[in-house]
Amino acid sequence: MAQPKLLDRLRAEIKRRNYSERTEDTYVGWVTRYVRYHDLTHPAALGHDEIVEFLSHLATDRGVSASTQNQAAGAILFLYRQVLGIDVETPRAIVRAKRSRRLPTVLTPAEAARIIGLLDGDPRTVAILLYGAGLRLLEALRLRVKDVDFGRREILIRDPKSNRDRVSVLPRVARPELEARIDRTRRQWERDRTEGAGWVALPGALDRKLPGAGCDWPWQWVFPATRRYTDPSTGHRHRHHLHETSIQRAVKRAVTASGVPKRASCHTFRHSFATHLLADGYDIRTIQELLGHRSLRTTMIYTHVLNRGGLGVRSPADDLPGFEPSQSPCDLD
Repeated sequence: MAQPKLLDRLRAEIKRRNYSERTEDTYVGWVTRYVRYHDLTHPAALGHDEIVEFLSHLATDRGVSASTQNQAAGAILFLYRQVLGIDVETPRAIVRAKRSRRLPTVLTPAEAARIIGLLDGDPRTVAILLYGAGLRLLEALRLRVKDVDFGRREILIRDPKSNRDRVSVLPRVARPELEARIDRTRRQWERDRTEGAGWVALPGALDRKLPGAGCDWPWQWVFPATRRYTDPSTGHRHRHHLHETSIQRAVKRAVTASGVPKRASCHTFRHSFATHLLADGYDIRTIQELLGHRSLRTTMIYTHVLNRGGLGVRSPADDLPGFEPSQSPCDLD
């Protein structure tokens, strides 16, 4: 039998380790760029020196960030060590991309309200969860019915970026819209069931451990896609969750229409959630748990956002005699 193609072997190994689809696409993308950079030479014929050359090229010619360069290195080393079975040395003599320390964009409460007020439907509900619970966009879209606890006012986030489940707060203002969304989802699921559909993908190996659970109500997506598809391996008719681009585009239009002069996105709501909690006096450890950060250093960046204006000092220009500061729209926020 012919040996599977390299990218097929790579995808199979990633799936075997239960990595996310996004990680799979990212690794395949970097391996493809690595092979093309070396004129389609098979990676088995390349080695440490070629890896160093490619990673240095990313920094010097492509101007990528340090995190992007590290991501590429991780994908290529995974290919060699886990797929090809070649124990290559970790590249060290590479041109390192410069690490930049950029503070995240943060909205004021008034700006967040202005943007969310211009949204409707699912984008509005999702935006409230991003700002009110500090969720990442995919964490909100991957919520299942069983993960929303209205009685305890909690949201359970499973299989997040850090691979550690966590609990966040369910905002009171999100409850009416979320309950209405789940009611619509249930009616859609019931219609799908009558038509021989109603399945969703399950994480990990649960589809083998719990046969039939993928068609049960608790496992359904809170924000299901509008279209169905057929799983070729089982023949079941599924729905995926909403695609992130549908929310991203709606938020981008709302930011433009709001007139807020900031480069805001869906992730800006999460940054604003953390910064506003810190301003309200919540301790940094609590915020770390709500955000799901592995390291406290990651959460500490919001202390720098909060201490803007020269670490919160009062400008001497504000005490100049004869100068009265005028009230600006920023003061009203």
